[in-house]
Amino acid sequence: MPTETSEFQGFAFIDWASKKHQLCLFAADGRIRGERTFEHSGAGLAELCQWLRDKSGAAPARIAVGLEVSDGPVVETLLEQGFAAFHLNPKQLDRFRDRYSPAGAKDDRRDARVGAHALLTDRAAFRRLAPPDPLTIQLRAASRLVQQLTAERNALTNRLRDQLWRYYKQALDLCDELAADWFLAFWLLAPTPAEAAKLRVGTLARFFKRHGVRRCTPEEAQAILRRPALTVAPGTAEAAVDSCRSLVTRLQLLNRELKRVRRQRDAFVAQLAKAAAPPAAAQAAAAEPTLDDVTIIDSAPAAGDGLLAALLAEAPEAVARHDRHALRTLSGVAPVTRQSGKLTLVHRRLACNPHLRLAVFHWARVAAQIDDRWRQRYAALRARGKSHGCALRIIADALFRILCAMLKNRTLYDPARFAPKSATA
Repeated sequence: MPTETSEFQGFAFIDWASKKHQLCLFAADGRIRGERTFEHSGAGLAELCQWLRDKSGAAPARIAVGLEVSDGPVVETLLEQGFAAFHLNPKQLDRFRDRYSPAGAKDDRRDARVGAHALLTDRAAFRRLAPPDPLTIQLRAASRLVQQLTAERNALTNRLRDQLWRYYKQALDLCDELAADWFLAFWLLAPTPAEAAKLRVGTLARFFKRHGVRRCTPEEAQAILRRPALTVAPGTAEAAVDSCRSLVTRLQLLNRELKRVRRQRDAFVAQLAKAAAPPAAAQAAAAEPTLDDVTIIDSAPAAGDGLLAALLAEAPEAVARHDRHALRTLSGVAPVTRQSGKLTLVHRRLACNPHLRLAVFHWARVAAQIDDRWRQRYAALRARGKSHGCALRIIADALFRILCAMLKNRTLYDPARFAPKSATA
């Protein structure tokens, strides 16, 4: 039995669900104090908190409560009431379950009892949760919404490309970025090859000027639009136009929402930067100005608004601690090693934060595209037989090493100082 259990007098675990939550409470001496089911409602969660206080006979701060989720209304209610909330990964709960049922039996009551006893005996496996910062919650929601809207726009763009491929090859030759506002407006202006071929240079010039199009001249666009059209079966063009009209309408709405949510996300990042910045008086008295985390992260190679928001929203504690290991793990960059006897396997980490993983993937991808040093590193890794994803994860690992060094030293990115290691290292 652990010797540090005196900090808490009760150890509970909630097996949460959409309608009802199963709860089990242990005393510090290992005896079960009670088991109950509570409804998922405001009254039900209030009753849950009161039941914990009555059964344990302790203040909320002396009651440890474990869950398989790290956010949501149940967690927020517990933290608001002053309970000590702990998070346990569902995979770890599955391993703890094998202690009591090698046959693999599983039910909600058993899971609550296993989780509560694990919290009593193996609290080191749990991660204590802290009350979230309201601004961080808003930034996390905005950052995730940007990723969701971007994925929806990419899906609709692919569907639009398929429809245009059926009957309107000239439109595909005119623009690669089919979700661009100007292209969507152009399709509404000329939804068929026959209508596009009738457009005059003056009409195209006025359209390009109104939408700020510079990728080609009106004369070049007219030459593209007057190329011979595809021969399609009767009714094909009409059906494709109906599908494209629906897709264009939804893409225009998605573009507006993306712009709005991105402005909102950037505003939250600016507020976090302002809150973290030292007072003006302290800055004036200091020999050198103190840099905040937002400014330092923003100076990292290939760092953009998406990465900045993802780091501050999905891993604020790791960023504040400058914890490279935590950042590598949360983003899926750190590999997983399986070793037994003479056999050693190293494979990709799947248990990670998917939102942070996506942002870090694009961080490494952009760095390998726009920076000569990282481009050379990527090419060398590919030449050694590394896959595209593996090469980007190795680059992301090196970028995290640089980022954490910058955060610890409170310095901006210096390309001369932070040169990537040789790919053969």
